Parts: sequence; structure tokens; C-alpha cells
Amino acid sequence: MLFTLQPRGAESRAMLWLSPVLAALLTLFSGALLFALLGHPPLQTLKVLLIDPLSDLYGLSELLVKALPILLCALGLAVVYRARIWNIGAEGQLLIGALAGSALAVNIIDWDSRLALLVTLAAGILGGAAWGGLCAWLKTAFNANEILTSIMLNYIALNLLLFAVHGPLKDPDGFNFPESAMFGDASRLPELIDGLRVHAGFWFALLALVAVWVLLQRSFLGFQIKVLGLDRRAAGLVGFRERRLTWFALLISGGLAGLAGVAEVTGPIGQLVPQVSPGYGYAAITVAFLGRLHPLGIVFASLLMALLYLGGENAQMAANLPQSITQLFQGMVLFFLLACDVLILYRPRFARSLKRKAGSLKSVTQP
Repeated sequence: MLFTLQPRGAESRAMLWLSPVLAALLTLFSGALLFALLGHPPLQTLKVLLIDPLSDLYGLSELLVKALPILLCALGLAVVYRARIWNIGAEGQLLIGALAGSALAVNIIDWDSRLALLVTLAAGILGGAAWGGLCAWLKTAFNANEILTSIMLNYIALNLLLFAVHGPLKDPDGFNFPESAMFGDASRLPELIDGLRVHAGFWFALLALVAVWVLLQRSFLGFQIKVLGLDRRAAGLVGFRERRLTWFALLISGGLAGLAGVAEVTGPIGQLVPQVSPGYGYAAITVAFLGRLHPLGIVFASLLMALLYLGGENAQMAANLPQSITQLFQGMVLFFLLACDVLILYRPRFARSLKRKAGSLKSVTQP
């Protein structure tokens, strides 16, 4: 090996919190270099990507629309990741939440009561929680790796949604498009500002933010989750039940992702479509780590990720860049974040210097 990694000893909390900032700066520099190689003016293209989308009130409202589902999914992931339970299935849980809520909403279109919205939201939350609970059951009953099971369940959820919009939930008056009928007004989340798409899901995200902060920072249950993540054996010795905590964390994560999905279909979309999520559940994984699994950090990371989605669409139209530019920037942010974390926690040592040091020690110890 050319080099090895050695622990630095005491880690710097300040550097760990500055790591996301450094990762963002390195992403901007790499993005500018990439744009230059593609023949686009770097500064102008970055302006189109990151500044122009926020130039008016409509752009700011769209930023919130895209940030809300990412924020809800990332808050749920913060809970399970604190317990070192690696749920990669927020995308599937979001899709199931959207599917469950839509299956109910299309059957109560004629309802005039606001109870229609409540039961639709409840169906979405329960659907997402049930999908997360399936991961918990596989992990606790069969010791199945939650990374593999949650990823595979994402594809099952996507195909269930595609089956629904092409089959039982397909709008008979929809000119053969794979989409459900439009929901009734009573099943829709109201707009916060007339003429803009930002909706009442904002209040759900704010409530979830406070609830997760209290859970992780001020509750005994949150303390148990942290201890479980730090040392499972120690958690068992003091009487913390790993099985119960695993179920709780995955149900909370799935429920919040399900809320994100049902809020999308009852909010800005108003019906079930195959493109209900452009990958919000996967983006939430990056957001959770970029925000250091802290609710307030996750808020800022969610806004950044939403800006990448919004800026990617703007760059596609204004600069003729491919739509995949959003995924590229997401990948670079995660790559640089992991790289910065490794260099903060570990010191690279080249093999040649290690061999020289070992040789000098050997010569000293020999008579």
C-alpha cells in the first residue's frame, strides 16, 4: 500500500462542523473547473445554478417546496443513523407514503370535510412507517442487513407505484396517461401564499423539526438511541432494549418519509404520478450527514440540496446543461464531505516513511 491511515487521537469538534463548509467550497471549485472544461464560463454558470433561482419570490417559494420532502426524510434518517442503523430506504418509504395516501384520496374525492385531508395524511404516514417496519422486522427477526433490505425495498416500492398508476389507480379520463385522478379540494394541502406552490406541509416540517430535536437532544429515549449507536454491548448491559429501539427508530424514519411522500401528492402535485420524487429520499442521505445528524444542521443542508435541484432545472434551460448536473453536484458534495472527514479523523502516513521509521527503531533496539 502507498499509505495508511492512523487515528489522530482527540478529534476537533470545530473541524467536524467546518467540514461541510469545506466540502461545499471544494464542490464549488470543482464545479467551476468542470464548467470551464465543458466550455461554459464558470462564474456565470455558477450564478445560473445557484443565484438566479433565488432572484424572486417565486424562486424562494419553489426552494421551500423542494426542501420540505428532503427535510422530512433527512430528519427521520437522523434518528436511525444516531443508532447506527443504516436505513437507505427513505426513497421507498416516501413512495409508499405517496401511494398509500393516493389510494385513499382517489376514493374520497367527493368528500367536502377537512377530515379527508387528515385521513389521507394518516394513510401516507402509516404506509411509510409500515415500509420502515418491514426493514425492522427483517433485521430483528432474521438479522438481515438493513442496508441491503432497505435498498431492495426501494425498487419494490417504485414498481408498486408504477403498477398502481398504470393499473388500479389510473385515471379513466386521463387520456391514457399513467397518473391518478386529481384529488378533491378537501384532500389537498392549502397554499400558504396565493399563487405560489408552497403549502401547509411547511408547518408539518417545522413540527417534525422540533419533535426530532427534542427527541435527540432532550429525551431519555433519544439518549438510549445515541448509546445504542455508540456501543450496542454497553446499551444491552444497562438494560436498553436494542430490538425495541430498532423498531422505534425505523418506524419514525419511515413515518416521516411517508409524510414527505403524501405531502407531495396532496400539496404541489395534487395527484399520483410516476415522477412524484426525483430522488428526494436518496438526497436526504447526503443531507443527513452534511447536517451532522443535527436537526438545525439538516435544515441548512436541505435548503442547499433543494437549491441544487432548483438550479439544475434552471441551468438545463438557461445554459443547456444536462439534467444530471444536479446528481453530479450531490455526488461531489458527499465525496468531499467524506474525504474531509477522513482527513480530520485520520492522519495519512506514506508507506516509505513508515518503513524508514520501522527500520530506525529496529536498529536502535538491536545490540
